[in-house]
Amino acid sequence: MTQEHGSALFLCSCLGSMEVDAAALGRAATGTACRLHRHLCRSESHLVAGALEAGQAVTVACGQEAPVFEDLAQGRPLTTIDIRDRAGWSDEGAAALPKMAALLAEGALSPRPAPLMPIVSEGVCLVYGPGDVAMDAAERLAGRLSVTVMLSDVGEVIPPREDRFEILRGRIRAARGRLGAFSLVADGLAVAEPAGRGALRFGPAADGGASECDIILDLSGGTPLFPAPDKRDGYLRADPRDQAAVARALLEASNLTGTFDKPLHVRVTESLCAHSRAGKTGCTRCLDVCPTGAILPQGDHVSLAADICAGCGACAAVCPTGAMLYDDPPLDHQVRRLRVMAEAYRAAGGAAPRLLLHDAGHGAEMIALSARFGRGLPADVLPLELPETGGAGHTLILAALSQGYAEVALLAGPRTEREGLDPQLALARALAPEPGRIRLLDPAEPDALETALYDTRPSAPQAEPALALGGGRELVRAAMRALGAGLDAPVPLPEGAPYGAVLVDQEACTLCLACVSLCPTGALLDNPDRPELRFQEDACVQCGICAAACPETAITLEPRYDASAEALKPRVLNSEEPFACIECGKEFGVRSTIERITEKLRDRNWMYTNSDNLRLIQMCDDCRVQAQFIGDGGPMGIAPRPTVRTTDDYLDARDGPRGRGPRRGDA
Repeated sequence: MTQEHGSALFLCSCLGSMEVDAAALGRAATGTACRLHRHLCRSESHLVAGALEAGQAVTVACGQEAPVFEDLAQGRPLTTIDIRDRAGWSDEGAAALPKMAALLAEGALSPRPAPLMPIVSEGVCLVYGPGDVAMDAAERLAGRLSVTVMLSDVGEVIPPREDRFEILRGRIRAARGRLGAFSLVADGLAVAEPAGRGALRFGPAADGGASECDIILDLSGGTPLFPAPDKRDGYLRADPRDQAAVARALLEASNLTGTFDKPLHVRVTESLCAHSRAGKTGCTRCLDVCPTGAILPQGDHVSLAADICAGCGACAAVCPTGAMLYDDPPLDHQVRRLRVMAEAYRAAGGAAPRLLLHDAGHGAEMIALSARFGRGLPADVLPLELPETGGAGHTLILAALSQGYAEVALLAGPRTEREGLDPQLALARALAPEPGRIRLLDPAEPDALETALYDTRPSAPQAEPALALGGGRELVRAAMRALGAGLDAPVPLPEGAPYGAVLVDQEACTLCLACVSLCPTGALLDNPDRPELRFQEDACVQCGICAAACPETAITLEPRYDASAEALKPRVLNSEEPFACIECGKEFGVRSTIERITEKLRDRNWMYTNSDNLRLIQMCDDCRVQAQFIGDGGPMGIAPRPTVRTTDDYLDARDGPRGRGPRRGDA
């Protein structure tokens, strides 16, 4: 234990099962040597309790017994960090000092908590499935929840001895919603008739029946009612033939009553969204990867149903503009974790760490099983837990490489959303100068994970760690420059990449600048002084709105990444000479366009044949208005205003023009 500035670090060998150089680790983590304990969670727990009572901020290097230490803390400052499963229990545990220092440094970081929203469930539960299984499940839940059974088959059903729940028969056609707010539409819906002997009878069936509930227990064994069913809060699904799975679902359903705090995982900034402009669809990346259907188009931007969002983070990983930001935790915190781990690892004597990104479920369990029963992780592999592995985008991967990691490996699992992850991996590999330093691991068992990590040892990276600051696109630019990629020539990227150039066919482009007015990121620019189309490549997200809106189909997209300084500067894509007004000489419009229109209308349209109307096309706005409203014979001309008449004018009209003699009153 070390005490400094009101803090205490406790290290434990877990009954001597792992090697820990407490003095060296304490100096690396806190600057002061520490004492090594053997049994902090039981026989030596009084030491932790004493430090807590003394008002110190306590850190215990143990993850398995975190609940024990939290009971001791009773709300006082406490941090528990696992260095046993992730570092100490390893075939290379004796060399794991830098890794332990890195894990302690990362564990001390506290993310900003995500905002919460209340979800209320009153326990109204629909059990849906075949008669025998569904009726049995309803009997078990009836004492805890308000249950309705919808039987999905048409076989005979023995009525319950007591009328404790409503019984229906039907087929669910559609379902939407989440815990506390489900709505259903069923066909063939019939209500049970409780009277009479024998099997249960049902009334007449009707299609399109609607219902609402808080919880759905789906035991039908058929197609799930929702996409990504395991990510839909309040929707529990089990194979009716698996008694253990049914029992787990019943237990979970019985606990879904009350008010729950749901994190708002993703924050949406609508003004940054590049989904659509003027009815032209552009970026659909978040819509394509959302597993739960929580994201829907809404005009020029997308909307997020926060109560349905499962927090996988795939939308934020693929969003090119930052309109989708993950808040649980945010990207800047994840990058900070990468940086702190790498810095602590090198400061403790390590050279070239490797990074293993994994989720809190399957990945963490795989690592724990490997540590307890196998070889554990190598001493140079630093595990970093994410909410979902599928939320690891190319930005985080490249940021890790730019921090000096020799390799970035992602540990996938059975529930990893590969639809969003695989394109991100392909993009990261295309951007990285050494794509072999990025790997996807999908082992079936811990032994396969160990083999993949122990048998492959990449060389140390040559680049110096970069300063990782800013948002997603800024992080990628800093990483690319640190890795030396895309500086001499743009790096070609796969189709759909959020980086690239806009190419313009100058022969077809008329400089109408419709693309400029619709570009959501300001990558396409005009020049207020002359007809000119300019482009800043660093701002382009390849949404495609410009190409869709171009009336001359003169625009194409080229996915690529230019890391040079030229990508930050506007460059001219097309430019022409302006036309000079034939009346005042003021420059306006595009010379070639006005000349082409003039030639097309000359002698081909009755309005412009033997008429001065052709001159109107060659005038600036001011001169055109003046010619139309004031000129003789103009199409919008009006009669001249009458002359103002004086008294003398009236007298002259009556008496005729005459000389003016003296008037009455004149001297």
